[in-house]
Amino acid sequence: MTELPDWMRPPRPEGWLAEDLDNLPDAPRHTELIDGALVFMMSPQRRWHSSVIFALRTHLTRQAPDGIVTDSEMTVRLDKHNRPEPDLIASTSPIDDDATCYEAKDVVLAVEVVSPESEHRDTVVKPHKYAEAGIRHFWRVEDVDSVTTIHVYELDDLTTTYVPTGIFRDTLKVDLPFPIELDVQSLHG
Repeated sequence: MTELPDWMRPPRPEGWLAEDLDNLPDAPRHTELIDGALVFMMSPQRRWHSSVIFALRTHLTRQAPDGIVTDSEMTVRLDKHNRPEPDLIASTSPIDDDATCYEAKDVVLAVEVVSPESEHRDTVVKPHKYAEAGIRHFWRVEDVDSVTTIHVYELDDLTTTYVPTGIFRDTLKVDLPFPIELDVQSLHG
């Protein structure tokens, strides 16, 4: 077994902290922090995945009201031990061009486009963390038997968990976090 490079060793016994991600110049581009551990995206990205992210960001950007910004593949600081990278976000606060992450308190929608490599994180780990951090809306986008499917969730304050509000395969139409309407199957074209 080859020895790990020094930059991969946690700087403290309790692991990595959210701000440590900004000091890892040799880390792969899509490095996340989950429970104080680094998670690397090393698998090649499927065309379906990148097409859906691009098309969905385009739709969200066009339909977002004043005061809402959309972004893709930027990390969100949930707490000191968690800084995941949703595929898309909508935020009430723009960040500077040299910023490296959004704050959870400003994110009103987190979207995960599920890929085989990240399926468990996108369907189990991250939704739980987003809910705990108070992100009000979460979407999970999947390729189910070659049909793009969007699962829409809203945060339940009593349980601090997401409750489903709809599954969309044709036309997605929602009022929250802002009015959005789109043709789901056109996302992967």
